[in-house]
Amino acid sequence: MIATDLTILVLYYSRNGATRKLAELIAQGVESVSGCEARLRTVPAVSTVTTATEPEIPREGAPYVELRDLEECAGLALGSPTRFGNMAAPLKYFLDGTSVQWLSGALAGKPACVFTSTGSLHGGQEATLLSMMLPLLHHGMLLLGLPYTHPELMTTTSGGTPYGASHWSGANGSHAISEDTRLLAVALGRRLAETASRIICH
Repeated sequence: MIATDLTILVLYYSRNGATRKLAELIAQGVESVSGCEARLRTVPAVSTVTTATEPEIPREGAPYVELRDLEECAGLALGSPTRFGNMAAPLKYFLDGTSVQWLSGALAGKPACVFTSTGSLHGGQEATLLSMMLPLLHHGMLLLGLPYTHPELMTTTSGGTPYGASHWSGANGSHAISEDTRLLAVALGRRLAETASRIICH
């Protein structure tokens, strides 16, 4: 029997809101699975010098993530905008501080997926997704992508990859999320939640 409080952590960093919108769609997919709930969390911006740059509580959007959110989750969806084909520094800064969870194996065996948004269509979507997978592999997580049983992967012109959901937001974030991108993001969240449920049940 599936636990009624199975929590899937949807952790993201978003500067202009595009990655946040993807996170919300993935959360929608998670919550379409019976017995699963999405916990949306973000990370604060970081500075090039060691001074605080953000208030302790975000002005809007999801609360800041805490390390216990990682320990409590049954699965993880990790999202970031692209920064030169890599994840954004605030997200990497947070992950760099998870050594205690790595040593304890807190995330080992849990399913995970990744998602991203880019300013240009060929701005490094796949490289960014792969960069986010690396620390998750070190944590022993089970990585999920999107299979080609989703026909939108063959028709999309706005993002979407077998490595994870993605969105071409435009340089100023003006591109709305397309129907193909929406369907793929929801499907990714659903797949993550279904996998976590199967693992917990067995």
